[in-house]
This record gives sequence, C-alpha cells and structure tokens, in this order.
Amino acid sequence: MASVVAEVIAGREVLICEAGTGTGKTFAYLVPALQSGLKTIISTATKTLQDQLYHRDLPIVLDALKASVESALLKGRQNYVCLYRLDRARASPAIEPRRQPLLEHLQQWAQRSDSGDLEEVHELDDDASLAFLVTSTTDNCLGQECPMFDECFVVRARRAAAAADVVIVNHHLLFADLVLRETGFAELLPNADVIVLDEAHKVPDIASTFFSRSVSAQQIGNLCRDTLAAAPIEAPDMPSLNHAVASVDAALDTLRRLFGHEPQRGDWDALQERDGAVMELTTLGTALNELHNCLIVAAERGLTLANCNERAADLCERFEAFDRGADGEHVRWFETTRRGFTLHDTPVSVATEFSERLEHSNAAWILTSASLAVETRFDHFTNLLGITDAREHLWQSPFDYASQSLLYVPPLTAEPRAPDFERELVEAAMPVLECSRGRAFFLFTSYRALDICADLLGDRTAFPLLVQGDAPRSALLSQFETLDNAILLGTATFWEGVDVRGEQLSCVIIDKLPFGVPDDPVTKARMAAMHARGENPFVQLQLPAAITALKQGAGRLIRDVTDRGVLMIGDVRILRRSYGSAFVNSLPPMPLTCELDDVRAFFAAS
Repeated sequence: MASVVAEVIAGREVLICEAGTGTGKTFAYLVPALQSGLKTIISTATKTLQDQLYHRDLPIVLDALKASVESALLKGRQNYVCLYRLDRARASPAIEPRRQPLLEHLQQWAQRSDSGDLEEVHELDDDASLAFLVTSTTDNCLGQECPMFDECFVVRARRAAAAADVVIVNHHLLFADLVLRETGFAELLPNADVIVLDEAHKVPDIASTFFSRSVSAQQIGNLCRDTLAAAPIEAPDMPSLNHAVASVDAALDTLRRLFGHEPQRGDWDALQERDGAVMELTTLGTALNELHNCLIVAAERGLTLANCNERAADLCERFEAFDRGADGEHVRWFETTRRGFTLHDTPVSVATEFSERLEHSNAAWILTSASLAVETRFDHFTNLLGITDAREHLWQSPFDYASQSLLYVPPLTAEPRAPDFERELVEAAMPVLECSRGRAFFLFTSYRALDICADLLGDRTAFPLLVQGDAPRSALLSQFETLDNAILLGTATFWEGVDVRGEQLSCVIIDKLPFGVPDDPVTKARMAAMHARGENPFVQLQLPAAITALKQGAGRLIRDVTDRGVLMIGDVRILRRSYGSAFVNSLPPMPLTCELDDVRAFFAAS
C-alpha cells in the first residue's frame, strides 16, 4: 500500500483504496507522504481520530524515519477561546454574577495559554453553556476587523498550520475549506500537494452537508443573543433592537413547539401541509427582516452590531430562498432535534461539486477506509463523488478470520419488521452471551430496538448492561474495558471508531442489516433521480450504503492478531434474500453457521 501511495503522490494522481483492519493503513500513507517532503493535509472523521494520528501515529513514524518535519493539529474554531468575546462577556451586564469568577479564571488562563484550546480548562465542564459566550463561530467572527486579530488563537493555529509540512484536520474542517466558508483557512488547500482522506466512507455524507444551504434555529437564536449582548454597550439608546429581538424569539418559540421535540427529518412539502406551519414561517421571516432593518441603522455603532447586521442579511436571504420553487437538482427538507430545527437545501448529488474541486486542486488525493468496496468494487463510492479517473486497490485484512472468527446467523422465524422480532432476537442472543461470558457489543439500527432489547435483557441476564444514553460514550467505553463481562448496547455511534482489543470484546451482535430509512427526504430525492435515469436505486444506492455500514459494525470484532470472537447477525434476510450474498461476500472471510453448537464449540476452543 505504501508503494502505491508513493507512486500516486509522485504522479499527482487519485487513489481510492480499501485497507482491511490490521493493514496498517495509517503508516502506509504517512511514510511516503513524509518522505516526499511535500505539503500534506491528512483529514479524518473525528477529533478523537485526529488526536490519535497527531499524538500517537505521527510521532512513531517520524521517529522510525529519523525525520524532522513541522506538523500541526488544527481544530475547529469552537475549540479555541475568542479573546474579544471573552472581553465582551466580562463587561456585559447581562452575565449572571455567579459566572463572573469563571470568566475571570478564563481571562487569567488565556493570558498564560499557548494554544487557547478550551480542553485545558477543566472548570468549564461545569458550565458548558458559557463556552458559547467565549468562542466564535464563522458567523460572528469579526475577522480582520477584530481589535484582537493579531492575538487571536484561531489565527495563530491557522498560521502554524499554513507553515507546517503536515497538517492534521478533520473532514468538517476540510470541507469548510473546500467550499470557502471560513476565511483564512481556505489558504491551506491551494498550497497542499498531498491530501489524504482517512475514514473516507464518511466523505459523501459530509460533503452533502457542506455543499448544502441551511438556516437553523440555533443560528437565529445566536444572532438574537449577540444582538442583545451588544446593544447595551454599543447602542444603549436603541430600544427598538430589544423589541425586534423579542419578536424573533417569540416566532422561534412558536415554531419549536409546532415542530415538536422528537428528532425527525421530513421533506418541505410535508412541512407546508402542517397546520399553521406556512403562517408561522412567514411570521419568522417578517420578524427577521424587521431585526435586519434595525441592525442596518445600528451597524455604525460598533463592530459587534455591524457583524450582527451582516449575519441578519445573510439569514434573511437564505430564509427567503425556501419560498422559491425547487429546481429539481436540490431537495428542501427540515430536521428537528430536542434543541431546535434546521431548514436544509441540499444538492441531490455532490458529484459535480466534489469532482470539480478535486480536479482543480493540482494535488495527489488518497481516499482510504476499511469499508469502501462492495464485493470488491468501488463503483458506488466513485459515483457518489463523481470520481472518474482514479487508481483503485483493495488490500484484505492480514488477520486469519477463518480461525479467529465465526459468523453466526440464528434461524429466527421473525424478520425485522415482525412485532416479535426483538423478543426472538434476545432469545437467540442469550445462549451466545452465555458462551462469550458477556464481553459483547450489542449494536442496533434504531433507538427503538435498543430500548426494547435493553428491557428484555435486563430481566434475563446477570451480566452488567451498559446502555447508550445512560452515560457519555467515553464513560461507557471506559466501563466496558474495566469490567470483565459487560454487554454494551449502542446504536450508530458505536458502529465505528471504537477499538477494543483482546478477550474483553469477544462477541458482536448486530440486530439487523443496516438499511437506511427509505422515507428520508434526501434519500427519496436521490432515489427519484436514479429512477428518472433508468437506474436501480436499491442496487446502486441503498444496498451499497447498508453494506458499508455493516462492514463498519462487524469491524469492531477482530482488532488484533490474537483476537477471537463471534459475529452474530440477527437478520435472516442475509441468507433468505437474493441480495444477502452481497453482504456476506463483502464481509471478511468468516466461517458461516446457523448452528448454536458451532458457537459453543468455538468458544470452548478458546
């Protein structure tokens, strides 16, 4: 793999490659990238993986090569204290007195800190909401107009990254750069000679997010809060600002109640059919415009209100765009969480946007993951990103799955949609969990299934149950590694990016094949576009996405050459349906059985 990466770097080509668990893909791209002497940006899926790359893997390779290379770890701006906003918060009469001591502590720390990274301030954990007041966003950053621009920790971090030979970022930062959303950081990519996208299976979804336009309740709420905080300082004689903000806040509250508090995604037409939705959206738009009109006048009073005016103008323009007719190439939809709602305008395909940026970059691109191929082919991935001219390679895991693992599909009578599926699943899982003595991940495709099975297991097993939602993800993983017989129940967040080695994790149970929700608005739009082109959305979109997700979940089981374990999949469709073979053929070469006695024999041989 390292040899191929070296060739791709030398030729400024594009490489798409799957490297199975244990291949050592991080070293395989780090060694040739560092030896090339070229400016390299390495992007991965999460901040946790960023830290692993920067603090563990990179130093090992640098030491092995006896190389002296300038490197930088660049995080999103929300990780760094904003000196200007900290100053304003300390001076604001709206800040509660009980928060002043922490603000003073932050001020003293900021004067000493080299990085400004808020991870250094453990006291902030007790008042996380204060972080919003002392950090900046792309919207409220004053940029070069800021009086503290030269002292800014974000600016310092980006200057260090611009000067470094190797920069470790995450996909969200990379795509913010690709679409030129963050002034300053966008200077990095044009200078990059090598761009590595690790965990590349995440790229299509993240690209879709960044090539979208959206308006969120959080963005509007932040504008209101910043306006209220700045008004007494910069425009104390303009009570109209407070009245305008109050109107926007009232409209936001009404819409939050109308959307409800349960997480959901729906298309724009469904939203417009709700009683009162159109009227309340119009009311919010009118209130936003009134606030903007007030801010036009107030903008001359100070830097913060001038920034608020620019943000209000942008929000008004984006909000009005949702009243325009759809163009067929975009899908408009809404998403709700317990905290608010977001309106989205998303391209049906990101292929054109991504491929154009890739072609114009004049860099070598390496896109790698342990789960990109479907039955050894990369068509699904390349079609999503519009990549037409790339080298493709697949390196299987070096682990001996034939002796280290067993794939068990219990002969359930119920398929996943049956009302008694979860009960049958737990019945089938119990003897497997007894054989593995706990030490298992039980992974689910929905919170509903997790809750049902957690209740059923609670009455059936004495093994400690660690259930997603009962504690933070990191705390659950720590408990799992500390206990010697726990069962961890989780959804998507535990399907990838989790590395538990040894006997501690000897069994992974997956409730069903992870097909996406078919009525998701973006999925529906993409399926409709494929139908119109005469393509088969199930074969070319839904099936490959499900296979990629299953490979990620199954990949939690065998993490080292000495690991042994059973993968149980409770979905009999993998054997009964014609598409089931595509799943089996895409998994590592595990022996397959439907016999519980084989599971018992496997664990007895441990």
